[in-house]
Amino acid sequence: MPMTYEQHLDEVATLLYERYEQSEKAAIKLVMAAQADDFFSGHDDDPSICTPERAAADARAVYRKYGKP
Repeated sequence: MPMTYEQHLDEVATLLYERYEQSEKAAIKLVMAAQADDFFSGHDDDPSICTPERAAADARAVYRKYGKP
């Protein structure tokens, strides 16, 4: 079942915290950096892709792209 765009971003941040050992503050910063880079623009255009499965894939991609110095 799809989530709202905001719920999706929250889930990605939660997964970054739980699976990638980021602090809550760091997880939120990663999501904000990805959002500022238009990483989630497709999700805003098509909310049907905001699913738990996609959130897990997005958390992985966000961590790989924005989580490493």
